[in-house]
Amino acid sequence: MLLLTSSKQTVSELALCLLSAAGYVLAARNAPGQPKQAAKVNAFELVGNSIGSGQQVFLGTEDKVYIIDKTENNPTQINGHPAWAAEWSASSKQTRPMDVTTNSFCAGGNVLGNGTWLNVGGNQAVTYGGRAAASQLGGAPYNDFDGGQSMLNPCDGGVCDWFSVAPMTTRRWYPTLETLQDGSIIIIGGCTYGGYVSDAAQTNPTYEFFPSRGQPILSPILQTTLPTNLFPLIWLLPSGKLFVQSGWKTVLLDMGQNKETPLQDMPDAVRVYPASAGNAMLPLTPENNYTASIMFCGGSNIRTEQWAENWDIPHWPASASPLNYVQLDALPEGRTMGNLILLPDGRVLCLNGAKTATKRWSLYGFSSTTIPRMYHSTATLLPDGSVLVAGSNPNSDVNTTALYPTEYRMERFYPSYYNQRRPEPQGLPNQLSYGGSYFNVSLTLADLFAKVIVMRTGFSTHTMNMGMRSVQLQSSFTGNSDGSAILHAVMPPGPALLFVVVNGVPSVGIQVMCGSGKIEKQLMMPVQNLPSSNIVSQQAGQKQISERPNDSLPVLLIRIALR
Repeated sequence: MLLLTSSKQTVSELALCLLSAAGYVLAARNAPGQPKQAAKVNAFELVGNSIGSGQQVFLGTEDKVYIIDKTENNPTQINGHPAWAAEWSASSKQTRPMDVTTNSFCAGGNVLGNGTWLNVGGNQAVTYGGRAAASQLGGAPYNDFDGGQSMLNPCDGGVCDWFSVAPMTTRRWYPTLETLQDGSIIIIGGCTYGGYVSDAAQTNPTYEFFPSRGQPILSPILQTTLPTNLFPLIWLLPSGKLFVQSGWKTVLLDMGQNKETPLQDMPDAVRVYPASAGNAMLPLTPENNYTASIMFCGGSNIRTEQWAENWDIPHWPASASPLNYVQLDALPEGRTMGNLILLPDGRVLCLNGAKTATKRWSLYGFSSTTIPRMYHSTATLLPDGSVLVAGSNPNSDVNTTALYPTEYRMERFYPSYYNQRRPEPQGLPNQLSYGGSYFNVSLTLADLFAKVIVMRTGFSTHTMNMGMRSVQLQSSFTGNSDGSAILHAVMPPGPALLFVVVNGVPSVGIQVMCGSGKIEKQLMMPVQNLPSSNIVSQQAGQKQISERPNDSLPVLLIRIALR
């Protein structure tokens, strides 16, 4: 396992980090309440059928998760063809089919600044067994089209569906997407017709933007890292530059000047597809001065000349290495295709990963799933703090009798905090502006010493959650003599879930959209200073605050302070 740490950033620089979908109105919310108790924590529970195998998964609303499959012969039908997408309800555990008509096999995705989700690239139109179809414009048996671009506006009414938009300038299989500070998306890398690795005849070593800014731009790092330049690992940094990792190489991309600055080579192992190391940007917090640190776990230590299509790449021994490349604790054993999921309490959950404990990794008290989650598995955090796990399908078409079959069963993993009493903040906002004054949120006294966490859950596919990140807000508090209190916090931007975390136990998250709700340069309003933390002194004869009953309601003031 490796950890890459950037130089320290200021809070004002952090404003560039998460900008995306949002709106301006501050609307108070009722307390999110307590989730239904799980039968067992640190354990998995079956929660439904995904209709299509969950090769791509993302949380679209507080209740709805969206699932995308490749074109294959799934049993559920819609509009005369197998369903290759679905919507799952976290509250009802029911799934409805959705009508995707293009082949989104190994596509990428992320969310635009207006809240619309974009699914980009994929495979050509196919017939049974994944073989190329006679026509790329539809026809028997699947009537699918060449993968391009599809979009979705998530909804809770059961009526939204995917719609197609104009294709990209070039074909891309295995592209990576990242939302930028104006709410647009960069689309980088890929190849023309797929395969485990790329080659000179079909590589697409370029990047472009949505909405389009013109013709694709050549990327030197993608040109020089053949054949392992598919699904490059990218993150928007607080500086506004893009971290790009491909093959053994790493650069910082200045998108304004289209200039790449080389960084230290990746040690120990290849991390990109198909080595498929688990990866995540660790939480940005006041304690680490909002320093961007990126963790890579696993991968494959294979020499460049060994990456070829004519041998069994997925069975090559995986790496256990952890990168500043700062060496951290190694994973207990080699891992590839492991998902790293950020939890609201600051921990990182590794799915399909460790089997025994190490210094910073623990499986104490964990129960194992009975479902092997292999190639094409996914996972995403849910608002109640549980994690939805789906997918696993290393087959060219539906195969339910293979050693590792096409998997439709979905599970929910319940972390150790799940059954504990949750904080119940009242008056949390639906939408946030940038800058301006703070707003009031009520809390019980027991929840005064809280952390406020903003999280993007990302677009999950191929061990990546594109766009996933977690930010702890700066905060102070005021405790009043009547048992009430005030907590003040700085809000970085981003379409996200908002949690209040007390002693490692998160509230149920609510969905918050930041910014104008448009793809544009965001308006930054003047910032009101945070009050200092203090406890108001008690009058003679009054009880101390710490002795007051838990049903007294403090007030949480969250300041939106983005420059």
